[in-house]
Amino acid sequence: MANFTTHIAVGTVVSGALATLTLAADVIAPENLIAVTMAGVLGSVLPDIDLKDSRPSKAMFSGLGIFFSFAVLFSFATKFSIAELWILWLGTLVLFRYGLHTAFHHLAIHRGIWHSILAAVFSAGATAVVFYYVLGRHEGVAWLAGAFLFLGFITHLILDELYSVDVMDTRVKASFGTALKLFDRRYPYASLGMLAATVAVLSITPPTKTFTVGLSSRNLWAGLNERLLPQDKWFGILDRNSGLAKVGTTAAPSSVTTGSIPENGSKAPAAPATAP
Repeated sequence: MANFTTHIAVGTVVSGALATLTLAADVIAPENLIAVTMAGVLGSVLPDIDLKDSRPSKAMFSGLGIFFSFAVLFSFATKFSIAELWILWLGTLVLFRYGLHTAFHHLAIHRGIWHSILAAVFSAGATAVVFYYVLGRHEGVAWLAGAFLFLGFITHLILDELYSVDVMDTRVKASFGTALKLFDRRYPYASLGMLAATVAVLSITPPTKTFTVGLSSRNLWAGLNERLLPQDKWFGILDRNSGLAKVGTTAAPSSVTTGSIPENGSKAPAAPATAP
């Protein structure tokens, strides 16, 4: 399978390419795009959470421990003494970082249910829920983050399958077919558990109307098509047809603004006008 460095590198490239398209479409504010892009990078390493000693697994459970320990601390700040708060904070941190981590890996199997399309759907839905309810982002932004994470997740699975084929030795490794799968036939109970979790998460996700209407907008795709290549000069210097442009020629101003998904969530944003 591909190693951590390969997954994070390819995931960053894929997320960066998607972020470029999203920025050009002018449908999301730049400050939201950063978080959305990071969701895509996270998705590219998330399937390896089922590998006990992997960096994604340790980082996720450490993050959960930090988040919930401080949530407990702030929730009971006025109810207990300083000593009791220290115990609650440290106990929660240890419980999530080590207790939950250990319990999870007693049940999880590497390249099991977490290496499946079903797990990708669950993770995308969970991401939309977190962005919408916890981070307070617009429903369109929440689903965009979920889509980025889903594509990053699928990129990880595809890479693992590609690395299962030994091109030089012209053979297929035994691990082929264990990464990119709909669900895990070897462990039906794990698959049923993930299916139940996916249904539960999707039942509380934010509305999808803004995201689906925006994604299916002809104006959006027409605008992206028009902006795919420079209309006149590359970087304001190189003419598309005749090489170098005249020195001192001023480049046309960019039409990209700090766009954002509309607050009413009812209409997809129109594509930006092409620069003259």
